[in-house]
Amino acid sequence: TKFGMSPKGCYLRIGSAAEPMTTRQIEQFFATRARNSIGHIRSRRQDLTFAQLKIYYEAMNLPLGDQFAQNLELLTDEGLYNYVAYLLSDQPGVSIKVAKYAGTDRVDLIENEEYGHCSLIKATHQVLDRLNIENRTLTRITHKTREEKRLYHPVALREAVINAIIHNDYSYEGVPKFELFADRLEITSTGGVPLGLTEDEFFAGYSVPRNKELMRIFRDLDLVEQLGSGLPRILTAYAESTFQFSENFLRMIFPSEEENTTAKQKTSGKTSGKTSGKTSGKGSGKGSGNSSVKILLAMEENPHITIPELAVKIGITERSIERNIQSIQAKGLLERVGPAKGGSWKIINKD
Repeated sequence: TKFGMSPKGCYLRIGSAAEPMTTRQIEQFFATRARNSIGHIRSRRQDLTFAQLKIYYEAMNLPLGDQFAQNLELLTDEGLYNYVAYLLSDQPGVSIKVAKYAGTDRVDLIENEEYGHCSLIKATHQVLDRLNIENRTLTRITHKTREEKRLYHPVALREAVINAIIHNDYSYEGVPKFELFADRLEITSTGGVPLGLTEDEFFAGYSVPRNKELMRIFRDLDLVEQLGSGLPRILTAYAESTFQFSENFLRMIFPSEEENTTAKQKTSGKTSGKTSGKTSGKGSGKGSGNSSVKILLAMEENPHITIPELAVKIGITERSIERNIQSIQAKGLLERVGPAKGGSWKIINKD
């Protein structure tokens, strides 16, 4: 009809009567028929750029060619940028929130960071880095041994973060939320069990990717290893009761190891300061990204950034910055324009 997908144009037959469908019913019906629908949804913007995405691909020795948007399924059937492209571009208007509370409820908010308005790949790395810093090491010393344990199992935590981001239902423009409490971490993503799966099938390891285009790109960039491998890694460290399902959301609740150690009083003061700094640069693994990628992203944001400024921003020595720059230049990905003082950096995207 001329009213399209609106209550005036969509009706639900009940017996012999036809009742107008609510907006919510229309959205649910459309989402059911258009699985992986963000690939079919047109981006709200078409003036998108992909400098950050290209940096990540080039760091993996996978330079993007002229047809990358088509090859990565970033276009609708009409040849326009889709919502996947919007999320992976340099200009998305969405951001992922990481909140920290002083207690065990949502009353006393002490930190609220947003990671967004950049490529979803970059935001994923930023969230992983932040939670790795929060995931400090607890130490328990007995008369025989010294035991160390992270607040949250690091492999399971990484998989949970990536699963929440990659399987989130973006068709409603919702984003994952990460909340740190005194006794737990809660990760909430939009969308319940993917269409076509029961909860039993979900835990049995069957996989129906909600966003197959994102899954492919995350796999290209070594953020996921293979289809369906994330959930088993989580379940080796946590019980199925960690997962809570509702019609529109999936929530993972990871209890803090601090609640289960007899060294709580000793570690809360003595080790929190000492080990949080220690773990922020150690054990980040794949989640943190390498220094070369961080350097290129910093240069993309500010082409005039200096080596001392890079060292402070990235957290490594100036000598390490210089070695990384030499390596990047040797790969043909970076040029220096102008003199050492007053010049700028030019990133070369290999097509």
